[in-house]
Amino acid sequence: MSQHEQHPWALSYIQRVRDGRLPTILSGADNLPTAKLAQIFQSMLQSRLLDLRSRLLQAKGQSFYTIGSSGHEANAVVAHVLNRTDPAFLHYRSGAFFVERSKQLNGATPLYDMMLSFAASSDDPISGGRHKVLGSLPLCVPPQTSTIASHLPKAVATGFAIDLCERLGVAGTWPDGAIAVCSFGDASANHSTAQGAINAACWADYQHVPVPVLFLCEDNGLGISTPTPCGWIAHSLSPHMQTFTADSRDLGAVYAAATAAVEFVRSKRKPALLHLKTFRLFGHAGADAEVAYRKKELIESELEQDPLLYATALLLSRGVETAEQLASQIEHLDQQIGRVAFEATQRPKLKDAAAVMQSIVPPSSGKALPALVERTQALGFDKHNLGKPQHMAKLINWTLHEIFARYPTAVMMGEDVGKKGGVYGVTQQLVQQFGPNRVINTLLDEQSILGLGIGAAQQGLLAMPEIQFLAYVHNAEDQIRGEAATLPFFSNGQYQNPMVVRIAGLAYQRGFGGHFHNDNSFAVFRDIPGLILMCPSNGYDAAVLLRQAVELAYRDNRLVVFLEPIALYMTRDLHETGDNLWTRELPAPDLPSPDFGTPAVVEPIAGAKADVCIISYANGFYLSLQAQKELAAQGIQARVLDLRYLVPLHVDKIAQAIGDCRKVLIVDECRKRGSLSEELFTSLHEHQPGRFVIQRLCAQDSFIPLGAAAYHVLPSKALIVEAASRLMATNGENA
Repeated sequence: MSQHEQHPWALSYIQRVRDGRLPTILSGADNLPTAKLAQIFQSMLQSRLLDLRSRLLQAKGQSFYTIGSSGHEANAVVAHVLNRTDPAFLHYRSGAFFVERSKQLNGATPLYDMMLSFAASSDDPISGGRHKVLGSLPLCVPPQTSTIASHLPKAVATGFAIDLCERLGVAGTWPDGAIAVCSFGDASANHSTAQGAINAACWADYQHVPVPVLFLCEDNGLGISTPTPCGWIAHSLSPHMQTFTADSRDLGAVYAAATAAVEFVRSKRKPALLHLKTFRLFGHAGADAEVAYRKKELIESELEQDPLLYATALLLSRGVETAEQLASQIEHLDQQIGRVAFEATQRPKLKDAAAVMQSIVPPSSGKALPALVERTQALGFDKHNLGKPQHMAKLINWTLHEIFARYPTAVMMGEDVGKKGGVYGVTQQLVQQFGPNRVINTLLDEQSILGLGIGAAQQGLLAMPEIQFLAYVHNAEDQIRGEAATLPFFSNGQYQNPMVVRIAGLAYQRGFGGHFHNDNSFAVFRDIPGLILMCPSNGYDAAVLLRQAVELAYRDNRLVVFLEPIALYMTRDLHETGDNLWTRELPAPDLPSPDFGTPAVVEPIAGAKADVCIISYANGFYLSLQAQKELAAQGIQARVLDLRYLVPLHVDKIAQAIGDCRKVLIVDECRKRGSLSEELFTSLHEHQPGRFVIQRLCAQDSFIPLGAAAYHVLPSKALIVEAASRLMATNGENA
């Protein structure tokens, strides 16, 4: 492609400037000083020419993303009135905002950086060629894909976390007094994620909790081909918070509204909406043929409403330069961007799978762990029980107290985690010991809970969101999949979402069951690159693994899901009533963490040689130990493995723990289709082909019913004994 090739619209625009065929300026023009206008205009113009150049590159197969900012460029005004240290979570049409913010940093090269992103070059300074995103570490712009406003919950949470850090007296990523801003489209405003985030901000504000976040709705009236009803944004959003409005064709009015909105949020520490009327020019994206769903006359009439044309007329009206001078400058800028584009397209691309995946796991922070806290200081509230074996729920509770005493930046957020202490008492006394700024009772909205965890983590806090039941996380899984887990990937490791998400789940719960409280599906977590999933079966492992999860988040910036089996929370006995064999003592605080990925092993009773190896986790491990005793009475000796680490599976360590057993029974309390057993079965065969004879015992492919009927579709001790006996009778065939 010629470096001097020009887009037809650019040629037409330059000629219009020379001919003076520009619209009449609107009434708010005097609000914007000339020097500011000139700078903002340059950012708007640069963004437009970048969009046009990207379309030229796409036609040559050299650009891969053309959802542009054309018609939305007045968002540069918003960037102008904000501080560089105000974290900005940007909609994909906020390119002019990004260009304008770059001018607050000496040496920034937004034209080249954005072209590298368009060209998917590995030199792209934010994503390393992995995606076209607006983002920058020094500009305080975490990258977003933002297709469904999924970035709004964490933007709200970031505003909340900025002031939370001030209340806690700890330094955060962004300074005291900063505000968060998030931009989104009018169509995205209808998504449940956006509605939930806005509701959460207003819910907190209603209770006088500071939430300094500016919602910037860039309203172009279209969701690809679906029109937004006229007046809908004002009708649906404005009643809930202070609202400032402006038409992007009137930069003076935009400047006045943006200035007032930012001042309101910064001084009042309250949420506000800046409703900016924009225009979507050139279709939704490069491949969008909008003539298929919009009248040609309407498309052409909107081109005449182009905010850039109005900004050009306003600039010329100030008499700073002539039309010919301005036209010449535009032409030279377009040529410069052509040269920049040519250079960007020559830069290297990601060369192999290893390069692509290099940023899935974020780099370690290298932070030293805080000093241990005297146990009596952390657990003095329950000193009469110290030194006695306890069930899992109690040991998790004690471990949380130790963690909060040791890590002053640890914060928990979730429904009922405060005075109630959680549904099962696992968070009892935490709020009394550490206060409501660290143990935060939230509204009933899992998207907001996880968003709060993400925002707190990005602000530098040790975030520990709690989801009350596993089934509930499916309402909000994109906050983990599409936001938390992808951030290191899309930022080339520059941004991270380290946190520990605690979830009560799995099956076998008696008395309070049914599908929504006995959910045995965590397949969603197995499909998320970079995520760690731990699942203890007993109180001892719950304590040591939870400590390890926190270390991984604090020191290594990892995203950890900690799945706690509800049915084993209060379990005390293993074989018979009163044997107390499932209680444990709290591990010593200085006990080293387990070797990551290594299963726990229970050898055959009385040291006999193992005939079969049973692999399980959580409730399945508990039942397998019961079966181990019964099998031994039948003359079958079983080695039993507790996986503990479910994602990622360390197959080499599992195979080593299996030892000399050739016959392997996988007991998986999750459904046969889509359960961990499928991966484990396959991985063991791939790891050592022909070595193992493997059978699976899983739950039925059924939802879990209420009451005793649940046990018809779940593995049991009797079924484990039967399956192991059948496996011993096989001649080497897998099942």
